[in-house]
Amino acid sequence: MLIFIFTFTYLFVSGQEDAPESERKQINIVYGANFTKDEAQFPGASIFSKDDERQVQFEHKGADLWCDIAIFYSQENRLKAIGNVRLQQGDSIEMNSAKLNWNGDTSLAKAWESVDLSDGKMTLTTDTLYFDREKQISYYNSGGKVVDSVNVLTSRVGTYFTELKKVQFRDSVHIDNPEYIIDSEQLDYYRVSKNAYMYGSSTITGKEYKIYCERGFYDTKIEQGYGIKNTQIDYDNKIIIGDSLYFDKASEFASATNNIQITDTINNGVIRAHYAEVFKAKDSVFATKRAVSVSLVEQDSLYMHGDTLMVTGKTESRILRAFRNAKFYKTDLSGKCDSIHSEEKTGITQLIRNPILWNVNNQITGDSIHLISDLETEKLDSLKVLENAFIISLDTISKTGYNQAKGKDLFGKFIENELKIIDLVKNTEVIYYMYNDDQELIGIDKTICSKIRLLMANNDIEDITFFVNPDGDIFPETDLPLESRKLKGFVWRGEERILSKDDIFDEDDNNIELVKIRGIENPIDIDAEEEERSKNENDPVNNIPNTKAIVSKPTSIKKVQKP
Repeated sequence: MLIFIFTFTYLFVSGQEDAPESERKQINIVYGANFTKDEAQFPGASIFSKDDERQVQFEHKGADLWCDIAIFYSQENRLKAIGNVRLQQGDSIEMNSAKLNWNGDTSLAKAWESVDLSDGKMTLTTDTLYFDREKQISYYNSGGKVVDSVNVLTSRVGTYFTELKKVQFRDSVHIDNPEYIIDSEQLDYYRVSKNAYMYGSSTITGKEYKIYCERGFYDTKIEQGYGIKNTQIDYDNKIIIGDSLYFDKASEFASATNNIQITDTINNGVIRAHYAEVFKAKDSVFATKRAVSVSLVEQDSLYMHGDTLMVTGKTESRILRAFRNAKFYKTDLSGKCDSIHSEEKTGITQLIRNPILWNVNNQITGDSIHLISDLETEKLDSLKVLENAFIISLDTISKTGYNQAKGKDLFGKFIENELKIIDLVKNTEVIYYMYNDDQELIGIDKTICSKIRLLMANNDIEDITFFVNPDGDIFPETDLPLESRKLKGFVWRGEERILSKDDIFDEDDNNIELVKIRGIENPIDIDAEEEERSKNENDPVNNIPNTKAIVSKPTSIKKVQKP
């Protein structure tokens, strides 16, 4: 019997050498062991079964198959393998299953019952696996698991691309790693680099962060990646939202591009911008490109803007800085200057260089302006204007004159969010339009003295008190020339007044051109992207800067995102 089998195998294989091209896909018998036929159950089939020495073995285009029993249809060039099935392709690809159907003409096969496929670095297990040897693709659609040195990946549907060493997971994708978990609708995973490209609703949950996106990339080895569609990062008690977000666990760094909102969940503050960076170790935020900070002050929103915003420090010692062209607005208080420095620990907000403050209709200027908050109530407590203090308001009745008061320094007191008391000290002067109860002009008070106190009501002057040798008089309107109705240094800047939260932005801010995020409008070939990424990692001399370096500099954000 064995002699017959060996002779049959030899003649069969030898005959293939001279066969035409169309027949060279024939499945070849390498070792047939025991041979029989069963025309009643398997018409036209040759049945081979293992002997005491070895299993049945077949060969097809460089792949070898072993099994306990093979039902071989030579005319149809197909076989069914049963029992301890093992398929070996090259030195690395090996598949085991209980059963397998193999078609030599189409190079299509189906393996089922306890299937596992391994390439030496990764093992795929499933109940049923289909594979196409021509395209070098294997796939399952009834649930499967992939295990490598870093991750355990599961999904309902999966496709393994042998040449690309890539697995495409779809439907209920889940990755388990000791440091994080990933859930996604679709995820492409590259076996060698351990890089993951996510599509659809995807969530990455680490020990100290959580990332959501609907299009993104993640390096599962070093926990670094980005999202470019509906992305949100919960990180360091902050919620970061933007068109494009980047994250790197090792450097404790995150950055964002276009339509950004960073919410501080502890301090109930918000920063909006079109470029921002978050540094966890320093508990800081850097923001630019139409950047604005929004915080709650006495049930009113305070908007603060600058070409650049920086928030640094822990909650109890937090500092907010606005650099260049700084402006702020809330319903009854607004202002602008070159830069703003606001410190949580002291409760002091400094307006630095050419400051101007509007308290409703009152224009206040000086060399330096400080707003002080009560540390316990966090309400506005007082105001300091140091050097060249000047307060002006338009006379609301005549609409032509201006009430004015000036001195070296100004000290104001807020009561229930209203500026109620104003003290001007050293070389003080006043011009004030006085009316009777019928709103008839009595005269214009023009006085100088050492100190002046203004009592305010409804954000208007209600009473004036002069201290220490006041010198002045109340002049009839006709007796005081127009040129004498303005104090030295008078400059009315009413056209600059910030009347709404939109006024804190200038023309350049409103006409900013947003960066085009790569991969949103036009899909990217991620296989080519992965190949480029791998080349860069293996070429330290010509290595292209990594995503973090690109994204962390506003001048380079056109290169930011890549799926």
